[in-house]
This record gives sequence, C-alpha cells and structure tokens, in this order.
Amino acid sequence: MAKKENNRPKIGIAIIILKNEEVLLGKRNGAHGAGTWSFPGGKLDIWENLKDCAKRETREETGLEVELIDENPIAITNDMFFKDEKHYVTLYFRARYISGEPRIMEPEKCGEWKWFKWGYFPNNLFLCVDNLIKTGYNPLK
Repeated sequence: MAKKENNRPKIGIAIIILKNEEVLLGKRNGAHGAGTWSFPGGKLDIWENLKDCAKRETREETGLEVELIDENPIAITNDMFFKDEKHYVTLYFRARYISGEPRIMEPEKCGEWKWFKWGYFPNNLFLCVDNLIKTGYNPLK
C-alpha cells in the first residue's frame, strides 16, 4: 500500500432507516464495494454537521422522508478497505421511515434498494455493515 502524507481516514455516515422491523439496504455500483449491500450514506463534507450529513445523504440517495431518532451517532466502525487503499471511520444514525418509496437517485452509486428484516441480510454485505453486525449491535433494541 502506498504511503501518502495526506492519506488519512475519511469520515463516513451511514443511516439505518427503520420501517417496522425492517431496514433499507442498497446494492452498490461503481465505487469500492460494488455488488455489496449497504445502508444509505456517504462522506461527511468539510464543515458539515453530522446530522445534516445523515439527512442530506438519505435524501440524495433514496428520496425518502425520514426522521432521525438519535441526537448523536449510535455506533462507530473502523473500516479498512486494503485492496482499494481506503480507510473510513463510519458513524451510524438511526432514522424512522416517514413516507415515500426508495428511488434510485444516484444510479452510478446504487442499483437497487430493498427492505430486509434485521439479521436476515444477503451474504454480500458492504464492509461497514458487516463490521457493525459483528459488534452485536441491533437497532431494534
């Protein structure tokens, strides 16, 4: 792995959208993790508030109306994509589904949205989702 002086971890924000007993996952396209399933989310912009980022990413990626449940992130994972030379510290927010149908707003990033019962996920999960599950965290409890 090439070492760069400005090569530092980035901050990722992931949103666990709850609808009854289900959460929304999207099948990733294009970027690292293509073909894996992940929560809506993305990179925190410079000077951006964490909650504002969570709301923005949800709107940009899904078109859904949601309400954040927690004032602060409810979990953190340290996600190292060695093959892609990417490193993220991911912060998770829970959001309550309000209305709308998930739409493919950024087809270059996500090809499909699907609701899953917690714990009944496809095998090909994005690293941050897999890392969160390994912590034993359950957003329904």
